Amino acid sequence: MLVGMTTNAGTSQVKRRRRAPAGAAVLREDVTEAIRAAVFEELAAVGYARMSIEGIARRAGVGKTAVYRRWRSKLHLVLDLVSAVAVQGLPAPDTGSLEGDLRLLYEVTSRALRHPVAGQIIPDLQAEAARNPDIAEAMQKALREGQQSVASGVVAAAAARGEISDGIDVDLALDLISGPLYWRAVVVRGPKLPKGYLAGLARATAGALKAL
Repeated sequence: MLVGMTTNAGTSQVKRRRRAPAGAAVLREDVTEAIRAAVFEELAAVGYARMSIEGIARRAGVGKTAVYRRWRSKLHLVLDLVSAVAVQGLPAPDTGSLEGDLRLLYEVTSRALRHPVAGQIIPDLQAEAARNPDIAEAMQKALREGQQSVASGVVAAAAARGEISDGIDVDLALDLISGPLYWRAVVVRGPKLPKGYLAGLARATAGALKAL
């Protein structure tokens, strides 16, 4: 969830600025982005339970009013942030083979999951999700729209190439693809992955999917 922060390069397009309605407050985008960045840092530093609008505002270098003009509470702020990251998603691999696609997916996901900030935020939000149904729903949506959607594409492409069965159990396939790395990086949170681990995991997962 918090694993799909990617940079999209492309030709910039000039967008026509819409005139704000009379009396409407104009929200500066640079302030909004500063607040979002501050939320990531504050979550990593103190966790969701201890996070406050005051702390976010202080870290972003803005007043509390600037935060409240955009979000009603820290819950709505975090829900919006999780949803935004999910929409950005992960790049869809297209190497021409199941094992190649899996290896690329694992490399990108591993870098995201093992980022120091993500490594602190994800477990904390998971713990909050067990107590807060709104956060749980946002996390599930982020997972569906993020890594699971990319993994589904990998499975569909492999089936189209004839590498795996057309009638494969997609849910089981997604568990096989996502489970091992997530367990290693987020649950166990062990030391740096040994050399060749991701390549071996991609090879083993591809073999398992072909056996289904």
